[in-house]
Amino acid sequence: MNNIPISPEIVKTLAKTIGIPDPGSCSIREIVHLVNKIEEKTGVKFIRMEMGVPGLPAPSIGIEAEINALKNGVAAIYPNITGISQLKKETSRFIKLFLDVNINPQGCIPTVGSMMGAMVSFLVANRNDKTKEGTLFIDPGFPVQKQQVKMLGHDYYSFDVYNFRGKKLKNKLESFLKSGRISSLLFSNPNNPSWICLTEEELAIIGELSRKYDVIVIEDLAYFGMDFRKDYSNPGKPPFQPTVAHYTDEYIMLISSSKIFSYAGQRIGMMAISDQLFDRSFPDLLRYYSTDKFGHSVIFGALYGLSAGVTHSVQYGFAALLKAVNDGVYKYREDVKEYGEKAKVMKDLFLSSGFNIVYDRDLDEPLADGFYFTISYPGLTGKQLLGKLLYYGISAITLDITGSDRHEGLRACVSEVSWDQFKVLEYRLKMFREDHPVEKN
Repeated sequence: MNNIPISPEIVKTLAKTIGIPDPGSCSIREIVHLVNKIEEKTGVKFIRMEMGVPGLPAPSIGIEAEINALKNGVAAIYPNITGISQLKKETSRFIKLFLDVNINPQGCIPTVGSMMGAMVSFLVANRNDKTKEGTLFIDPGFPVQKQQVKMLGHDYYSFDVYNFRGKKLKNKLESFLKSGRISSLLFSNPNNPSWICLTEEELAIIGELSRKYDVIVIEDLAYFGMDFRKDYSNPGKPPFQPTVAHYTDEYIMLISSSKIFSYAGQRIGMMAISDQLFDRSFPDLLRYYSTDKFGHSVIFGALYGLSAGVTHSVQYGFAALLKAVNDGVYKYREDVKEYGEKAKVMKDLFLSSGFNIVYDRDLDEPLADGFYFTISYPGLTGKQLLGKLLYYGISAITLDITGSDRHEGLRACVSEVSWDQFKVLEYRLKMFREDHPVEKN
């Protein structure tokens, strides 16, 4: 708590030194870098809410399986680029048990995290038709995915879905798709950063229109089963994690190990391609790859061009985790529901200090408590608020960089805030409010 607020000159000087002209416009990793420097300079430990890093230990099931694989010599052997057989089998099984969807193991492919899965998806899905231009993002969303399509030279389109929920989604979505320029469509569910969760009605609309306009849907399930209002963690029993796969035959699921298994450091995710899309021919793919088959182009074209395969031992670790969940031996939800418990407390601390929750409703329901929530403060833009909170040892990211229309807001992640920091957070927010009184009408 000492030395709060931090001198604005210290923050501004450090930002300038590392090449950041405006902290309010920073990417996630730039904010991480800046806050590291401020902590080093001042000795002040921040309330760090800028990055979605798991705050829980990884399950021993995966670690022990990796150790055994290394002892058995896999470090000396290139993994098969398509993935080890048990991982492919358990991924297919997981999708059936927890989403009630059938995907052949051949279409379950390991990637170096879901970020690589998204990159590979763009490399193929956005090149299958020379008359189309790129991706439609249903925002707000993960900023790096837009950076990826920019790096590839693809066009993209986006809109903030918050004001187009339910039946309103159809006309808004169709206004983009009817142009004929969209080759792929991406959304996350639960949503990063707003934590809204698309309903079956909305997923059906996405599926219907994607079929109508021949658009490949990329469903980012990084926060699989983490809408804690329902328990999606019982294998083979409803309720199942909602998915667009029930409403269209051509989709890619991105399944991450990072959040539900706290396995972020091992950098492994799975891209699961629907059977129909995997086997489909797109003649325009021959401009870039040796075949017009979608699945073959993904594996032996795009993926092979990026990596010789996902680290061999970690595939065994992830396979073991999935098997334990599939068999009902390990209940991942029991570990990660702590994030929802933290979010509830942290929201109350911000609200009692004069802040508002930006995305506060999920259609006609209160927003779920989960990995993220969004905040604003009267009279300040998101950029201004972030800049000022840094002086009080609190970090986040602006909603501006997520494609949100809510320019007054910040995204707060709960994972790296420990329970013993809540008193510190309460104190700093109290100081912030005293220094920034809100005028009463």
